[in-house]
Amino acid sequence: MRVEVARVSVKVLGGGDFPVRRIWCVGQNYRAHALEMGGDPDRAPPFFFQKPADAIVVDGGSVPYPPMTAALEHEIELVVAMGAADRIFGYAVGVDLTRRDLQAAARKAGRPWDMAKGFDHSAPCGAITPADVAGAMSAGAIWLQVNGVTRQSSDISQRIWNTADMIAELSRYVALFPGDLIFTGTPENVGKLERGDRLLGHIDGLSDLRVSIS
Repeated sequence: MRVEVARVSVKVLGGGDFPVRRIWCVGQNYRAHALEMGGDPDRAPPFFFQKPADAIVVDGGSVPYPPMTAALEHEIELVVAMGAADRIFGYAVGVDLTRRDLQAAARKAGRPWDMAKGFDHSAPCGAITPADVAGAMSAGAIWLQVNGVTRQSSDISQRIWNTADMIAELSRYVALFPGDLIFTGTPENVGKLERGDRLLGHIDGLSDLRVSIS
């Protein structure tokens, strides 16, 4: 029996929807976060992983606490939305949710991160601000609050690989198309989440992201 897969969209500020095709993520793209994860920011090239398109949770949504983990963690990120002809359509605030205990086990065993990163509801994403409104987004405060308390705080200028460099590097491996989202890495101080937590994500110049853990 054929099962139809629902198309997932993210709202665009000013009207309309952005149908999501694929979600790409960049690992350890802030020096301080790379160090807190045991990486080497001075030598490591960018590396990429995926989340399924239907992992999107839109602004105001609720994330069910995922099974098979006791260490769900938050990672606030700038999200790049790709348009036609390899141009950037816009930007959004996103959270890369991670089952950290599963990631640690997979890393130790030399196995893929799929179950740690690509699970259901693992990609909250706010409304997309078009690039002609947002500008270049090369700098600006990025922070995440949980229950009103700031957990992560940095500036997107602190990324090791900027947006243009990441797009160029990712394009060496895959063809990017309209509808692709790129989560561009998180600053330091990732941390655990519990049921009932309320998240507020912010990047200067973009629409805030609000989600809760249920």
